[in-house]
Amino acid sequence: MAEVKVRLSGGGYTIHIAPGGLDKLGGLVRPLNLGDRVLVVADATVAALYGERALVSLRQAGMNASLAVVPPGEESKSLAAAEALYSQAIDHGLDRKSAIIAVGGGVVGDLAGFVAATYLRGVPFIQVPTTLLAQVDSSVGGKVAVNHPAGKNLIGAFYQPRLVVADTGVLTTLPARELASGLAEVVKYGVIADADFFAYLGANSAAVLASEPAVIGEIVRRSCEIKAAVVEQDEKESHLRMILNFGHTIGHAVEAATGFTRYTHGEGVAIGMYGAARLSSILGRCGGETVAAVAALLERFRLPTVARGCRAADLAAYLARDKKSVGGTINWVLADAIGRVAISSEVPEAAVRQVLEEITR
Repeated sequence: MAEVKVRLSGGGYTIHIAPGGLDKLGGLVRPLNLGDRVLVVADATVAALYGERALVSLRQAGMNASLAVVPPGEESKSLAAAEALYSQAIDHGLDRKSAIIAVGGGVVGDLAGFVAATYLRGVPFIQVPTTLLAQVDSSVGGKVAVNHPAGKNLIGAFYQPRLVVADTGVLTTLPARELASGLAEVVKYGVIADADFFAYLGANSAAVLASEPAVIGEIVRRSCEIKAAVVEQDEKESHLRMILNFGHTIGHAVEAATGFTRYTHGEGVAIGMYGAARLSSILGRCGGETVAAVAALLERFRLPTVARGCRAADLAAYLARDKKSVGGTINWVLADAIGRVAISSEVPEAAVRQVLEEITR
């Protein structure tokens, strides 16, 4: 079992990465000295696959575990879904030491984490990510949220988990599209922080797409290391942590403009990364070879670089609501080279419009 430590001023946590981690869940939770009552949250798809395994492991460790099931899909990241989970937490008798455990992808992790952060003003939260995207990104770093009709993740908090258990064995059940969605975030880490990792992904793309265990374990480990290093330096996203949003500014606009149904989160981020790289090139921050390298790796992982079915004007409207903007000005994450990015608010609107037109052609 590989372990990545996230060290924070208010206390840190460990990310456990290994096949079979789900069956070890109870043994990993018990040393945290939490309350005996726990609420496991999963969507209907994941509950059918892994809900019983999680409950058995927790109960074998002496915990009174109950399962709360939510509908699959982005629609469950809502205040209405959160309210339903509050009711189930109350019904199950959760107190301030009781943990809420998210078993699933990013939607479930964000939703359950938001509930944990706000129920009784905060109860322990544990992440058991079952998608590649969640294992390498959303389960680490403590961002939890629900959506609002006006935009994605507009209602949320920073709330760190007490433990992350990334069972890489469960990734074998992922549909190809979901695997590719997670790979978008993996590519992001190479672009923002590690040119060697970016090259590793290209050299091992066939093994990645075939879900070879050793390679999958390596990309999960390295992605978590990169994110942990950034979060340790800037937990609340005052500046440096913004680099983790590379591709997300346009990506979130693509998701919102299509009602969160046409593109997965990773597909939106892939389009956004290509757009951000192209914007960087237009501004003279990087050469065309950087844009080409980003596009080639995304396409190798069967990810889109163009937002078909979107209009540039619609994307521009959602960009104006971006939650990372300050005083109406967007903080863009721009590529200077593979492995190095910078944050800039000095981006001409004409350049943004040009990119939006290009990616919606």
